[in-house]
This record gives sequence, C-alpha cells and structure tokens, in this order.
Amino acid sequence: MDDEVNVTYVTLGGHVEVDKYRYVYFVIMFTAFILIICCNSTIIYLIWTHQNLHEPMYIFIAALLINSVLFSTTIYPKLLIDFLSEKQIISYSACLFQFHVFYSLGGSEFLLLAAMSYDRYVSICKPLQYAAIMKKTTVSIFLVLAWILPAAQIAVPAGLNANKKLCSFILKGIFCNNTVYKLHCVISESYIIRDLIILVNVALLPVLFILFTYTRILIISYRSSREVRRKAAQTCLPHLIVLINFSCLCAYDVIVIRLESDIPKPVRLIMTLQVVLYTPLFNPIIYGLKMKEISKHLKKLFCPVQPK
Repeated sequence: MDDEVNVTYVTLGGHVEVDKYRYVYFVIMFTAFILIICCNSTIIYLIWTHQNLHEPMYIFIAALLINSVLFSTTIYPKLLIDFLSEKQIISYSACLFQFHVFYSLGGSEFLLLAAMSYDRYVSICKPLQYAAIMKKTTVSIFLVLAWILPAAQIAVPAGLNANKKLCSFILKGIFCNNTVYKLHCVISESYIIRDLIILVNVALLPVLFILFTYTRILIISYRSSREVRRKAAQTCLPHLIVLINFSCLCAYDVIVIRLESDIPKPVRLIMTLQVVLYTPLFNPIIYGLKMKEISKHLKKLFCPVQPK
C-alpha cells in the first residue's frame, strides 16, 4: 500500500479537447498504428523470405523498419489508452522509461542510416572490395552497435532524472520526450552539457558521416558512367529522403523545449503527432516504391500473375 502512495504521477497536458474528440483521435491513431505494423512487417517479411534480398543494404532496411515498429509500439498503445481515459496520466518512472526508449530508438535510426550510407559508399566507390568489407560479421556488428550505443548513452540522463526533484506534475506533451525537463525544479548547466554531448554522439556525428559519404558518392558518380550515376541515384535517393524527413522532425523535437511557451497548443500537438506518424509510415512506403527489388516482390505479393 505504501508503494502505491509513493508513486509519482504526471499529467499529460498536451492533448487538445480530448473529451470532445476522443473517438476521432482514437480511430485515426489506431488506423495509423495498424498501417505502421502492416506496412513495415510486409517489407520485413519480403526481405526475410527472399534470398536475393539477403544483402547488407536490405538487411539494414529491415533493421530500420524493425526500429520503426519498436518506436511505434512504445508510443501508440499508451496514446490509445489516453484517448479513451478520463485522465491522461502516467507514472514518473514509466514516463522516464518511455523517454529512454523514445530517444534510444531515435539514435538507433541515425546510426542505422549511417551504416546504410557506408554500405552504399563501399558498393559504389569500392565495388571490388565490397564482399571483403561488408561481410556478415561486419553487418552484425553495425546492427548491434546501432541499438546498444544509443541505449547505453540515453540510460545516463534517464537514470539521473529519476532522482531529480519535481516542481511541476503537468507535462506539456502527449508522451514523454525532452519536455520532462520542464518538470524539474532546476536544470543545471552540467545536465545541458551532458545532453549536448549525447546529442552530438547519437545524431550530429552520424548525420555528418552520412553527408560525407553521400558527397563522396556524388563526386565519384559524377565522374563515372551513366550506369554508375543511375545506380547511385536509385539506391541513395530513398536513404537521403528518409534522412531529411527524420532529421527535420528530430530538429523540431530538440528545439521545442526552448520554444515551448511560444508555440500554440494545437500546433504543438500537430507537430508532435507528425514525429510519431511520418517516419514509421514514410519509411516502408519509400523503400517499397523506390527500391527496385523490393518493389518487384511487392507486386508479386499483391498482384500475382495468374497462370494462363
């Protein structure tokens, strides 16, 4: 009984007229969640079952889509429960867990995109060495590091925040992101510096590495034959589109804590929903349509050729 009394609850105050539109919100987000699970799982299934897709590029795509499913599973079930609840609350410990998983998987997204850019760089710029460099062991190491490194680094602020004194119990959001810092009585400079270092490690450095590799690919492709340029455009363009989309949404999430008081509540809700909607829905569509081999298998799956 004492444990129940000592649990600290936080009110999720970012919802807009949830009493009036709760069923509309629920239907829209439930539909989006089902689409995310189905679209991502379909591409993952195709990569898993077709031998010609068992290449590093497609394995990284499958990992990216698995990351999207995990990301959505962290956010959507709680959102759907909140839409149907009289009070939108969460325990502070559960809030910190959601905070940890949200940013860990966000960091994993950047590292997976960095691994994909390196794979494309080796494939296009060093084709004769590709088999020797991108071995199964190398791919496995990249995948493990992409999930472990962000999780280990984000565990530090999540763990330290557990002992911080709270002066507010209303979170200006619909799930637990960096707005949890607004609950604290004091945000010290050491915390800000530490989080900036983590941000550089899990987001900025991977983005700079991706830009460097694609710049090299662009330079070498420009000097090469039309066939090389076509291959580069065909395989690199989807990755760049995904990177730009995800980076813009992450930039919003990072700066929102600074501009929070200046952003109207409905606008903040719409932007937050874009963070959890766009990338999980966008990725399977981009890779399903733009990657030739995946697109070919999708057509066979949904439009099988009838025997004459």
